[in-house]
Amino acid sequence: MTEVLLGIDIGTSSAKGVLAHPDGTVLATAVRPHRTSMPRPGWVEHDAEHDWWQAVVDLSHRLLTDRPERPAAVCVSGIGPCVLATDEAYRPLRPAILYGVDTRATAEVRELTDRLGTAALLDRAGSLLTSQSAGPKLSWLSRHEPDVWARTRHFLMASSLAVARLTGEYVLDHHSASQCQPMYDLAASRWYEPWCDIVAPGLALPRLAWPGEIVGVTTPGAAAQTGIPAGTPVAAGTIDAWAEALSVGVREPGDTMLMYGTTMFLVQMLARPLTDARLWATRGVTPGSASLAGGTATSGAVTDWWRRITGEDGFDQLVADAAATPPGADGLVTLPYFAGERTPLFDPDARGTILGLTLRHGRGHLYRAALEATAYAVRHHLDAFTEAGAAPGRLVAVGGGVRGGLWTQIVSDVTGRPQELPEQTIGASYGDARLAGEAAGLVDPDAPWARTARVVAPRAEHAEVYDRLYRVYRAAYPATRDLAHELAALQKATS
Repeated sequence: MTEVLLGIDIGTSSAKGVLAHPDGTVLATAVRPHRTSMPRPGWVEHDAEHDWWQAVVDLSHRLLTDRPERPAAVCVSGIGPCVLATDEAYRPLRPAILYGVDTRATAEVRELTDRLGTAALLDRAGSLLTSQSAGPKLSWLSRHEPDVWARTRHFLMASSLAVARLTGEYVLDHHSASQCQPMYDLAASRWYEPWCDIVAPGLALPRLAWPGEIVGVTTPGAAAQTGIPAGTPVAAGTIDAWAEALSVGVREPGDTMLMYGTTMFLVQMLARPLTDARLWATRGVTPGSASLAGGTATSGAVTDWWRRITGEDGFDQLVADAAATPPGADGLVTLPYFAGERTPLFDPDARGTILGLTLRHGRGHLYRAALEATAYAVRHHLDAFTEAGAAPGRLVAVGGGVRGGLWTQIVSDVTGRPQELPEQTIGASYGDARLAGEAAGLVDPDAPWARTARVVAPRAEHAEVYDRLYRVYRAAYPATRDLAHELAALQKATS
Protein backbone atom coordinates (compact mmCIF):
# COMPACT_ATOMS: atom_id res chain seq x y z
CA MET A 1 0.00 0.00 0.00
CA THR A 2 1.33 3.45 -0.92
CA GLU A 3 2.31 5.59 2.07
CA VAL A 4 1.42 9.27 2.26
CA LEU A 5 2.10 12.15 4.64
CA LEU A 6 -0.65 14.06 6.45
CA GLY A 7 -0.08 17.69 7.40
CA ILE A 8 -2.60 19.96 9.15
CA ASP A 9 -2.23 23.61 10.10
CA ILE A 10 -4.56 25.48 12.47
CA GLY A 11 -4.55 29.15 11.49
CA THR A 12 -6.18 32.32 12.77
CA SER A 13 -9.23 32.16 10.50
CA SER A 14 -9.14 28.61 9.12
CA ALA A 15 -7.50 25.23 9.35
CA LYS A 16 -5.93 23.59 6.31
CA GLY A 17 -4.85 20.07 5.56
CA VAL A 18 -2.77 18.41 2.88
CA LEU A 19 -2.04 14.85 1.87
CA ALA A 20 1.28 14.56 0.07
CA HIS A 21 3.51 11.90 -1.41
CA PRO A 22 7.07 11.69 0.00
CA ASP A 23 8.36 13.27 -3.23
CA GLY A 24 6.29 16.41 -2.50
CA THR A 25 3.42 15.69 -4.89
CA VAL A 26 0.17 17.00 -3.43
CA LEU A 27 -2.59 14.40 -3.51
CA ALA A 28 -5.41 16.26 -1.77
CA THR A 29 -6.14 19.42 0.21
CA ALA A 30 -8.97 20.63 2.43
CA VAL A 31 -9.90 23.83 4.27
CA ARG A 32 -12.13 24.38 7.31
CA PRO A 33 -12.96 28.01 8.27
CA HIS A 34 -13.52 29.10 11.85
CA ARG A 35 -14.14 32.29 13.80
CA THR A 36 -11.91 34.35 16.06
CA SER A 37 -13.55 35.81 19.15
CA MET A 38 -12.72 39.28 20.53
CA PRO A 39 -14.92 39.45 23.65
CA ARG A 40 -13.15 42.49 25.12
CA PRO A 41 -10.68 45.12 23.85
CA GLY A 42 -7.27 43.49 23.64
CA TRP A 43 -8.65 39.95 23.99
CA VAL A 44 -8.38 37.56 21.03
CA GLU A 45 -9.49 33.96 21.57
CA HIS A 46 -10.36 30.64 19.93
CA ASP A 47 -12.71 27.89 20.98
CA ALA A 48 -9.99 25.24 21.09
CA GLU A 49 -12.36 22.28 21.12
CA HIS A 50 -14.17 23.47 18.00
CA ASP A 51 -11.52 25.47 16.17
CA TRP A 52 -8.48 23.30 16.95
CA TRP A 53 -9.35 19.71 17.76
CA GLN A 54 -12.50 19.36 15.67
CA ALA A 55 -10.55 20.85 12.77
CA VAL A 56 -8.05 17.99 13.07
CA VAL A 57 -10.91 15.49 13.22
CA ASP A 58 -12.77 16.97 10.25
CA LEU A 59 -9.77 17.49 7.99
CA SER A 60 -8.36 14.04 8.71
CA HIS A 61 -11.64 12.40 7.71
CA ARG A 62 -11.96 14.52 4.59
CA LEU A 63 -8.42 13.75 3.45
CA LEU A 64 -8.25 10.06 4.35
CA THR A 65 -11.75 8.65 3.85
CA ASP A 66 -12.05 6.36 0.80
CA ARG A 67 -8.37 6.73 -0.11
CA PRO A 68 -6.24 3.62 -0.63
CA GLU A 69 -3.09 5.21 0.80
CA ARG A 70 -2.10 4.82 4.44
CA PRO A 71 -0.55 7.80 6.30
CA ALA A 72 3.06 7.04 7.23
CA ALA A 73 3.19 9.95 9.67
CA VAL A 74 1.20 12.98 10.82
CA CYS A 75 2.30 16.47 11.79
CA VAL A 76 0.17 19.41 13.00
CA SER A 77 1.22 23.06 13.27
CA GLY A 78 -0.77 26.04 14.43
CA ILE A 79 -0.87 29.65 15.45
CA GLY A 80 1.31 30.55 18.36
CA PRO A 81 2.50 31.12 20.90
CA CYS A 82 -0.93 30.58 22.46
CA VAL A 83 -2.07 29.67 25.96
CA LEU A 84 -4.66 26.95 26.39
CA ALA A 85 -5.41 25.70 29.90
CA THR A 86 -6.75 22.14 30.07
CA ASP A 87 -7.61 19.59 32.73
CA GLU A 88 -5.91 16.21 33.15
CA ALA A 89 -7.83 14.78 30.17
CA TYR A 90 -6.74 17.62 27.86
CA ARG A 91 -10.21 19.22 27.96
CA PRO A 92 -10.12 23.04 27.58
CA LEU A 93 -11.07 24.96 30.73
CA ARG A 94 -11.57 28.27 28.89
CA PRO A 95 -11.06 29.67 25.38
CA ALA A 96 -7.47 29.67 24.12
CA ILE A 97 -5.62 32.97 24.47
CA LEU A 98 -4.00 33.75 21.13
CA TYR A 99 -0.54 35.01 20.19
CA GLY A 100 0.68 38.65 20.10
CA VAL A 101 -2.60 40.05 18.81
CA ASP A 102 -4.00 39.39 22.30
CA THR A 103 -2.69 42.18 24.51
CA ARG A 104 -4.47 41.48 27.83
CA ALA A 105 -1.25 40.76 29.76
CA THR A 106 0.29 44.23 29.45
CA ALA A 107 0.56 44.67 33.23
CA GLU A 108 2.16 41.23 33.63
CA VAL A 109 4.68 42.06 30.89
CA ARG A 110 5.69 45.19 32.80
CA GLU A 111 5.86 43.49 36.19
CA LEU A 112 7.88 40.50 35.02
CA THR A 113 10.25 42.76 33.09
CA ASP A 114 10.83 44.90 36.18
CA ARG A 115 11.41 41.80 38.30
CA LEU A 116 13.72 39.91 35.96
CA GLY A 117 15.45 42.81 34.16
CA THR A 118 15.80 43.50 30.44
CA ALA A 119 19.46 42.48 30.25
CA ALA A 120 18.79 39.13 31.93
CA LEU A 121 15.76 38.50 29.71
CA LEU A 122 17.74 39.11 26.51
CA ASP A 123 20.65 37.03 27.77
CA ARG A 124 18.63 33.99 28.83
CA ALA A 125 15.30 34.10 26.98
CA GLY A 126 16.60 35.77 23.81
CA SER A 127 13.77 38.32 23.62
CA LEU A 128 12.11 40.93 25.78
CA LEU A 129 8.65 40.26 27.14
CA THR A 130 5.83 41.48 24.91
CA SER A 131 2.26 40.61 23.99
CA GLN A 132 3.78 37.80 21.90
CA SER A 133 5.26 36.06 24.95
CA ALA A 134 3.33 33.15 26.43
CA GLY A 135 4.73 33.56 29.93
CA PRO A 136 2.92 36.78 30.91
CA LYS A 137 -0.36 35.31 29.65
CA LEU A 138 0.06 32.37 32.00
CA SER A 139 0.67 34.88 34.80
CA TRP A 140 -2.46 36.77 33.76
CA LEU A 141 -4.48 33.56 33.90
CA SER A 142 -3.28 32.64 37.39
CA ARG A 143 -4.02 36.17 38.65
CA HIS A 144 -7.35 36.94 36.97
CA GLU A 145 -8.96 33.51 36.73
CA PRO A 146 -7.80 31.65 39.85
CA ASP A 147 -10.63 29.10 39.63
CA VAL A 148 -9.48 28.10 36.15
CA TRP A 149 -5.85 28.09 37.25
CA ALA A 150 -6.61 25.80 40.18
CA ARG A 151 -8.02 23.20 37.76
CA THR A 152 -5.29 23.62 35.13
CA ARG A 153 -3.09 20.56 34.65
CA HIS A 154 -1.66 21.21 31.20
CA PHE A 155 -0.54 24.23 29.17
CA LEU A 156 -1.01 23.64 25.44
CA MET A 157 -0.83 25.33 22.06
CA ALA A 158 -2.68 24.35 18.88
CA SER A 159 -0.02 21.87 17.76
CA SER A 160 0.50 20.33 21.19
CA LEU A 161 -3.25 19.93 21.79
CA ALA A 162 -3.35 17.86 18.60
CA VAL A 163 -0.39 15.77 19.79
CA ALA A 164 -1.99 15.27 23.21
CA ARG A 165 -5.34 14.18 21.76
CA LEU A 166 -3.75 11.96 19.11
CA THR A 167 -1.14 10.25 21.29
CA GLY A 168 -1.85 11.06 24.94
CA GLU A 169 1.61 12.66 25.18
CA TYR A 170 2.22 16.04 26.88
CA VAL A 171 4.87 17.52 24.58
CA LEU A 172 5.86 20.92 23.19
CA ASP A 173 8.42 21.54 20.49
CA HIS A 174 11.58 23.55 21.17
CA HIS A 175 10.64 26.34 18.78
CA SER A 176 7.25 26.95 20.40
CA ALA A 177 8.86 26.71 23.84
CA SER A 178 11.38 29.37 22.84
CA GLN A 179 8.42 31.73 22.40
CA CYS A 180 7.31 31.06 25.98
CA GLN A 181 9.53 33.82 27.33
CA PRO A 182 10.77 34.00 30.03
CA MET A 183 10.45 30.28 30.80
CA TYR A 184 12.79 28.86 28.13
CA ASP A 185 16.58 29.13 28.18
CA LEU A 186 17.46 29.84 24.55
CA ALA A 187 21.13 28.90 24.72
CA ALA A 188 20.59 25.74 26.80
CA SER A 189 17.45 24.66 24.88
CA ARG A 190 15.50 23.74 28.02
CA TRP A 191 12.97 25.09 30.48
CA TYR A 192 14.54 27.45 33.03
CA GLU A 193 12.93 26.27 36.25
CA PRO A 194 13.55 29.35 38.46
CA TRP A 195 11.61 31.56 36.04
CA CYS A 196 9.00 28.88 35.34
CA ASP A 197 8.24 28.86 39.07
CA ILE A 198 7.72 32.63 38.99
CA VAL A 199 5.49 32.65 35.90
CA ALA A 200 3.50 29.43 36.36
CA PRO A 201 3.96 28.15 39.92
CA GLY A 202 2.92 24.56 40.40
CA LEU A 203 2.21 23.89 36.71
CA ALA A 204 3.82 20.81 35.19
CA LEU A 205 5.38 21.84 31.87
CA PRO A 206 5.49 19.61 28.77
CA ARG A 207 8.56 17.64 27.80
CA LEU A 208 10.46 19.17 24.91
CA ALA A 209 11.08 17.76 21.43
CA TRP A 210 12.17 19.12 18.07
CA PRO A 211 9.32 19.79 15.59
CA GLY A 212 10.25 16.91 13.28
CA GLU A 213 10.71 14.39 16.07
CA ILE A 214 8.27 11.49 16.46
CA VAL A 215 6.75 11.88 19.94
CA GLY A 216 4.11 9.13 19.93
CA VAL A 217 1.61 7.19 17.86
CA THR A 218 -2.13 7.56 17.44
CA THR A 219 -4.15 5.76 20.07
CA PRO A 220 -7.17 3.58 19.24
CA GLY A 221 -9.46 6.28 20.66
CA ALA A 222 -7.90 8.98 18.49
CA ALA A 223 -8.10 6.67 15.48
CA ALA A 224 -11.83 6.21 16.04
CA GLN A 225 -12.33 9.97 16.13
CA THR A 226 -10.06 11.04 13.27
CA GLY A 227 -9.84 8.10 10.90
CA ILE A 228 -6.03 8.14 11.24
CA PRO A 229 -5.07 4.48 11.77
CA ALA A 230 -3.97 3.53 15.28
CA GLY A 231 -0.21 3.33 15.60
CA THR A 232 0.50 6.08 13.06
CA PRO A 233 3.64 8.03 14.08
CA VAL A 234 2.97 11.66 15.13
CA ALA A 235 5.61 14.41 14.95
CA ALA A 236 5.79 17.17 17.57
CA GLY A 237 4.81 19.92 15.11
CA THR A 238 5.42 23.62 15.68
CA ILE A 239 4.13 27.17 15.14
CA ASP A 240 2.70 27.75 11.67
CA ALA A 241 5.09 30.40 10.35
CA TRP A 242 8.11 28.14 10.84
CA ALA A 243 6.36 25.19 9.23
CA GLU A 244 5.51 27.39 6.28
CA ALA A 245 9.10 28.61 6.04
CA LEU A 246 10.24 24.99 5.80
CA SER A 247 7.61 24.33 3.13
CA VAL A 248 9.17 26.88 0.77
CA GLY A 249 12.80 25.98 1.37
CA VAL A 250 13.66 28.74 3.84
CA ARG A 251 16.21 26.86 5.92
CA GLU A 252 19.67 28.24 5.09
CA PRO A 253 21.23 31.18 7.02
CA GLY A 254 20.01 34.45 5.53
CA ASP A 255 16.91 32.93 3.93
CA THR A 256 13.93 35.10 4.92
CA MET A 257 10.22 34.36 4.58
CA LEU A 258 7.57 37.07 4.28
CA MET A 259 4.15 35.70 5.19
CA TYR A 260 1.29 37.76 3.76
CA GLY A 261 -1.75 37.07 5.88
CA THR A 262 -3.99 38.55 8.55
CA THR A 263 -0.71 39.78 9.99
CA MET A 264 2.63 40.10 8.25
CA PHE A 265 5.22 37.72 9.63
CA LEU A 266 8.93 37.54 8.87
CA VAL A 267 11.26 34.65 9.70
CA GLN A 268 14.98 34.69 8.97
CA MET A 269 17.23 31.67 9.44
CA LEU A 270 20.51 32.15 11.30
CA ALA A 271 23.79 30.32 11.52
CA ARG A 272 23.80 30.94 15.30
CA PRO A 273 21.48 32.45 17.92
CA LEU A 274 21.33 36.23 17.77
CA THR A 275 19.36 38.58 20.00
CA ASP A 276 18.00 42.09 19.48
CA ALA A 277 15.59 43.96 21.74
CA ARG A 278 13.36 44.86 18.76
CA LEU A 279 12.89 41.32 17.45
CA TRP A 280 12.15 37.73 18.53
CA ALA A 281 15.07 35.35 18.84
CA THR A 282 13.92 31.74 18.75
CA ARG A 283 14.98 28.22 18.10
CA GLY A 284 14.37 26.96 14.58
CA VAL A 285 12.64 23.87 13.23
CA THR A 286 15.61 21.54 12.87
CA PRO A 287 17.71 20.42 15.85
CA GLY A 288 20.08 23.12 17.06
CA SER A 289 18.91 25.71 14.52
CA ALA A 290 18.09 29.34 15.30
CA SER A 291 16.03 32.11 13.77
CA LEU A 292 15.19 35.78 14.13
CA ALA A 293 11.61 36.83 13.59
CA GLY A 294 9.23 39.76 13.56
CA GLY A 295 5.53 40.23 13.10
CA THR A 296 3.09 43.06 12.63
CA ALA A 297 -0.19 43.14 14.53
CA THR A 298 -2.12 43.70 11.29
CA SER A 299 -1.65 43.61 7.54
CA GLY A 300 -4.40 41.71 5.74
CA ALA A 301 -6.60 42.61 8.71
CA VAL A 302 -6.41 46.29 7.68
CA THR A 303 -7.21 45.57 4.04
CA ASP A 304 -10.16 43.43 5.15
CA TRP A 305 -11.30 46.29 7.37
CA TRP A 306 -11.29 48.61 4.32
CA ARG A 307 -13.29 46.05 2.36
CA ARG A 308 -15.93 45.83 5.08
CA ILE A 309 -16.39 49.55 5.60
CA THR A 310 -16.65 50.18 1.86
CA GLY A 311 -19.31 47.49 1.53
CA GLU A 312 -17.40 45.52 -1.11
CA ASP A 313 -18.18 41.81 -1.36
CA GLY A 314 -14.65 41.11 -2.59
CA PHE A 315 -11.31 42.78 -3.11
CA ASP A 316 -11.32 43.00 -6.91
CA GLN A 317 -12.68 46.54 -7.19
CA LEU A 318 -10.54 47.85 -4.35
CA VAL A 319 -7.42 46.34 -5.90
CA ALA A 320 -8.34 47.82 -9.29
CA ASP A 321 -8.81 51.24 -7.68
CA ALA A 322 -5.48 50.97 -5.88
CA ALA A 323 -3.67 49.80 -9.02
CA ALA A 324 -4.99 52.86 -10.88
CA THR A 325 -3.58 55.13 -8.15
CA PRO A 326 0.02 56.34 -8.51
CA PRO A 327 2.74 55.01 -6.17
CA GLY A 328 2.72 57.00 -2.96
CA ALA A 329 -1.08 57.42 -3.14
CA ASP A 330 -0.67 61.11 -3.98
CA GLY A 331 0.99 61.89 -0.67
CA LEU A 332 -0.88 59.63 1.78
CA VAL A 333 0.90 57.69 4.52
CA THR A 334 -0.90 55.23 6.80
CA LEU A 335 0.39 53.84 10.09
CA PRO A 336 -1.12 50.32 10.14
CA TYR A 337 -1.27 50.01 13.93
CA PHE A 338 -5.01 49.30 14.07
CA ALA A 339 -4.43 46.62 16.71
CA GLY A 340 -1.34 48.11 18.29
CA GLU A 341 2.00 46.90 16.97
CA ARG A 342 4.24 43.98 17.70
CA THR A 343 7.82 44.14 16.40
CA PRO A 344 9.85 46.28 16.19
CA LEU A 345 7.80 48.77 18.29
CA PHE A 346 6.29 46.47 20.93
CA ASP A 347 3.50 48.96 21.56
CA PRO A 348 0.01 47.53 22.16
CA ASP A 349 -1.33 51.08 22.52
CA ALA A 350 -0.14 52.29 19.10
CA ARG A 351 -3.07 53.24 16.89
CA GLY A 352 -3.83 53.49 13.18
CA THR A 353 -3.22 56.88 11.58
CA ILE A 354 -3.73 58.33 8.09
CA LEU A 355 -1.57 61.35 7.26
CA GLY A 356 -1.98 63.75 4.36
CA LEU A 357 -5.70 63.46 3.61
CA THR A 358 -7.27 66.03 1.30
CA LEU A 359 -10.64 66.29 -0.41
CA ARG A 360 -9.13 65.01 -3.64
CA HIS A 361 -8.22 61.64 -2.17
CA GLY A 362 -10.58 58.77 -2.89
CA ARG A 363 -11.08 55.13 -2.13
CA GLY A 364 -8.23 53.97 -4.34
CA HIS A 365 -5.80 56.29 -2.56
CA LEU A 366 -6.85 55.02 0.85
CA TYR A 367 -6.64 51.37 -0.11
CA ARG A 368 -3.27 51.80 -1.81
CA ALA A 369 -1.97 53.67 1.24
CA ALA A 370 -3.04 50.68 3.39
CA LEU A 371 -1.08 48.29 1.16
CA GLU A 372 1.91 50.63 1.16
CA ALA A 373 1.74 50.84 4.96
CA THR A 374 2.34 47.09 5.22
CA ALA A 375 5.27 47.47 2.82
CA TYR A 376 6.79 50.22 4.98
CA ALA A 377 6.40 47.89 7.96
CA VAL A 378 8.28 45.16 6.06
CA ARG A 379 11.07 47.61 5.23
CA HIS A 380 11.21 48.64 8.89
CA HIS A 381 11.71 44.99 9.84
CA LEU A 382 14.37 44.37 7.18
CA ASP A 383 16.25 47.42 8.48
CA ALA A 384 16.00 46.03 12.02
CA PHE A 385 17.34 42.61 10.91
CA THR A 386 20.29 44.30 9.19
CA GLU A 387 21.05 46.54 12.17
CA ALA A 388 20.94 43.46 14.43
CA GLY A 389 23.75 41.92 12.38
CA ALA A 390 21.61 39.58 10.28
CA ALA A 391 21.26 41.18 6.85
CA PRO A 392 18.54 39.26 4.98
CA GLY A 393 19.54 37.21 1.96
CA ARG A 394 16.88 35.97 -0.42
CA LEU A 395 13.25 36.84 0.34
CA VAL A 396 10.53 34.25 -0.22
CA ALA A 397 6.91 35.49 -0.20
CA VAL A 398 4.08 33.20 0.94
CA GLY A 399 0.48 33.43 2.10
CA GLY A 400 -2.86 34.38 0.63
CA GLY A 401 -1.77 37.96 -0.01
CA VAL A 402 0.68 36.99 -2.74
CA ARG A 403 -2.18 36.29 -5.15
CA GLY A 404 -3.00 39.02 -7.63
CA GLY A 405 0.43 40.61 -7.70
CA LEU A 406 -0.24 44.20 -6.61
CA TRP A 407 0.60 43.76 -2.92
CA THR A 408 3.87 41.90 -3.54
CA GLN A 409 4.89 44.40 -6.22
CA ILE A 410 4.34 47.29 -3.79
CA VAL A 411 6.46 45.53 -1.14
CA SER A 412 9.31 44.97 -3.61
CA ASP A 413 9.09 48.60 -4.81
CA VAL A 414 9.13 49.97 -1.25
CA THR A 415 11.94 47.71 0.00
CA GLY A 416 13.99 47.65 -3.18
CA ARG A 417 14.26 43.86 -2.79
CA PRO A 418 13.17 41.06 -5.15
CA GLN A 419 10.87 38.37 -3.77
CA GLU A 420 10.68 34.76 -4.84
CA LEU A 421 7.16 33.36 -5.17
CA PRO A 422 7.10 29.58 -4.75
CA GLU A 423 5.26 27.27 -7.10
CA GLN A 424 3.50 25.53 -4.22
CA THR A 425 1.59 27.98 -1.98
CA ILE A 426 -0.51 25.67 0.17
CA GLY A 427 1.15 26.98 3.30
CA ALA A 428 2.16 25.56 6.66
CA SER A 429 0.24 22.31 6.21
CA TYR A 430 2.57 21.47 3.31
CA GLY A 431 5.53 22.10 5.61
CA ASP A 432 3.86 19.84 8.17
CA ALA A 433 3.65 17.06 5.61
CA ARG A 434 7.36 17.52 4.94
CA LEU A 435 8.18 17.48 8.66
CA ALA A 436 6.16 14.27 8.98
CA GLY A 437 8.10 12.77 6.09
CA GLU A 438 11.48 13.76 7.49
CA ALA A 439 10.48 12.42 10.92
CA ALA A 440 9.45 9.10 9.39
CA GLY A 441 12.66 8.87 7.37
CA LEU A 442 10.80 9.07 4.06
CA VAL A 443 11.99 12.54 2.99
CA ASP A 444 15.65 13.54 2.73
CA PRO A 445 16.20 16.95 4.40
CA ASP A 446 17.96 18.11 1.22
CA ALA A 447 15.17 16.96 -1.11
CA PRO A 448 13.89 19.94 -3.19
CA TRP A 449 10.15 20.18 -2.52
CA ALA A 450 10.10 23.97 -3.08
CA ARG A 451 10.35 25.42 -6.57
CA THR A 452 10.22 29.11 -7.54
CA ALA A 453 7.35 30.04 -9.85
CA ARG A 454 8.41 33.65 -10.46
CA VAL A 455 10.37 36.55 -9.03
CA VAL A 456 8.87 39.96 -8.24
CA ALA A 457 11.52 42.56 -9.10
CA PRO A 458 11.51 46.10 -7.64
CA ARG A 459 10.87 48.94 -10.07
CA ALA A 460 13.67 51.49 -9.77
CA GLU A 461 11.49 54.34 -11.08
CA HIS A 462 9.44 54.27 -7.86
CA ALA A 463 12.37 54.22 -5.43
CA GLU A 464 12.57 57.99 -4.93
CA VAL A 465 8.93 58.54 -3.92
CA TYR A 466 8.94 55.50 -1.64
CA ASP A 467 12.23 56.48 0.01
CA ARG A 468 10.72 59.88 0.79
CA LEU A 469 7.46 58.51 2.14
CA TYR A 470 9.27 55.83 4.17
CA ARG A 471 11.06 58.63 6.00
CA VAL A 472 7.66 60.15 6.75
CA TYR A 473 6.40 56.75 7.94
CA ARG A 474 9.31 56.29 10.34
CA ALA A 475 8.94 59.81 11.72
CA ALA A 476 5.16 59.65 12.15
CA TYR A 477 5.03 57.09 14.95
CA PRO A 478 7.29 58.87 17.47
CA ALA A 479 5.61 62.17 16.56
CA THR A 480 2.12 60.82 17.38
CA ARG A 481 2.87 58.15 19.99
CA ASP A 482 1.76 60.12 23.05
CA LEU A 483 -1.47 61.19 21.39
CA ALA A 484 -2.18 57.59 20.31
CA HIS A 485 -1.62 56.39 23.86
CA GLU A 486 -4.03 58.98 25.21
CA LEU A 487 -6.68 57.83 22.75
CA ALA A 488 -6.00 54.20 23.59
CA ALA A 489 -6.57 54.95 27.27
CA LEU A 490 -9.85 56.65 26.42
CA GLN A 491 -10.96 53.67 24.32
CA LYS A 492 -10.23 51.27 27.16
CA ALA A 493 -12.08 53.44 29.66
CA THR A 494 -15.21 53.62 27.52
CA SER A 495 -15.28 49.97 26.35
